[in-house]
Amino acid sequence: MGGSAVVNPVVKPSFYTDPSKSALLKVFYLAWPALILQFLHLIINLWDRFIAGRFLLGDSSSHLSIQTAQTTGQYFSWLISSYSVLVTVGSTALIARFVGAGDFKSASKVVHQSLILAFLFGLLASILAITFVPFILPLIGLQGVAAQEAYGFLFNIFILLPFQMLEAAGIACLVGAGNTFTGLMVLGFVTLLNIPLSFILATGFLGIVHLGFPGIALGTSLSHFAGSILVMSLLIRGSSSLQWNLKEKLNVELVRRLLRVSLPAGVDSLSIGFGQFIFLAIINRLGEASGGAHGIALGWEALGYLSGAAFGTAATALVGLNLGAGLPKEASRCAWTAYGLGAVFMSIMGGVFFFFAESMFLVFCPDPSQGEIVRIGAPVLRLIAFAMPFLASCIIMTSALRGAGDTRVPVLFTWIGFFLLRIPIALLFARNPAEDIFMPELAWGLLGAWLAMFVDLFARGILLIYRFGSGKWQSVKV
Repeated sequence: MGGSAVVNPVVKPSFYTDPSKSALLKVFYLAWPALILQFLHLIINLWDRFIAGRFLLGDSSSHLSIQTAQTTGQYFSWLISSYSVLVTVGSTALIARFVGAGDFKSASKVVHQSLILAFLFGLLASILAITFVPFILPLIGLQGVAAQEAYGFLFNIFILLPFQMLEAAGIACLVGAGNTFTGLMVLGFVTLLNIPLSFILATGFLGIVHLGFPGIALGTSLSHFAGSILVMSLLIRGSSSLQWNLKEKLNVELVRRLLRVSLPAGVDSLSIGFGQFIFLAIINRLGEASGGAHGIALGWEALGYLSGAAFGTAATALVGLNLGAGLPKEASRCAWTAYGLGAVFMSIMGGVFFFFAESMFLVFCPDPSQGEIVRIGAPVLRLIAFAMPFLASCIIMTSALRGAGDTRVPVLFTWIGFFLLRIPIALLFARNPAEDIFMPELAWGLLGAWLAMFVDLFARGILLIYRFGSGKWQSVKV
């Protein structure tokens, strides 16, 4: 097997499946690179919004239109992440099982199947999105300048989507082998490239090209394209006991096993994405100020969400590796440890939201004319601070169940949370108090929408803790 066979520069694979070792250390070793990686994602998103808020005020007839368009772009970015789950979850879970059992040859074969599927799924999504998104934008409440800005932005994301899918799949394969460090290095490279590239393309700095708002997205897409080339090169050379053999044939049985885990997880994530777009349509009815405030609040809320995702990455890998090694009790111990650490970390983030909400909004809305966005947005950020322990469960317990291949039951929880709780409650409370004549005392505007989000996260968080605590995931076949 060519290249390096070291899992990461910190520990060897057997460490993660040794019951005598501290679960705290196991989670830490996998979570710290993933945590930095997730915050690099956040830096990219916040930097993009910072460029739009600080440097493109004169590039559009309405700054609020750009804020609203960027919020829509953020939702589509989440949808892309949800779509990539069709490949990434199965790749991580299956490779973790093989690596945990010491079958590195089969684990490497999964890499080939994963990358082929990633490119094909990415190509399909790219074609469909470029074709149909112009018809979707009006359905979620975007019209005129905001719709034009949104599609110009999104087109530059969709055009290189197959390579973003390849990047995500390659990193997911490495996570399955217990390596979160290489993914950190890849995304670190992407971030270092993205920050200047998006700025140059959007603002015309150095006189190279001036694309305005769409240039932000093109810079991001080109950076992920470079990241996909890097991660594929590493897998071809050999990394973390995995090596991508370009001559490997399509293995129908491995594809079937991969999709058996990924498809329900994909349905779960895409259900969330679909529900999020309905939720966004409700918010967009409140006006552009609410839409802009919603987007900025989501950007900051990502401080909590992405830190939870890092501990979720550790939970996925540790559950899969230990089940592959025939150690279900150790898998459970590691998952609960990941949840405990993640919940504490996210609750600290919640404290930051509560006490510094207004200042966090002023970073993106320094102009007095944007005061309405700050007034509307700061209370919702304070509200969501109290949901952090339940959001931690939604992320980390779902990830732990996915590491075990238990991806079907969480779909039901998603449907309950979004379609029986969040959407109906938002329809009742997320109404404009200045315009509503039907029960105006219940028209709470954007705060009503985020109250609906809070109820959804609370319910799903409790249900997922119950599901993992039942132990039924230990007998799932992948």
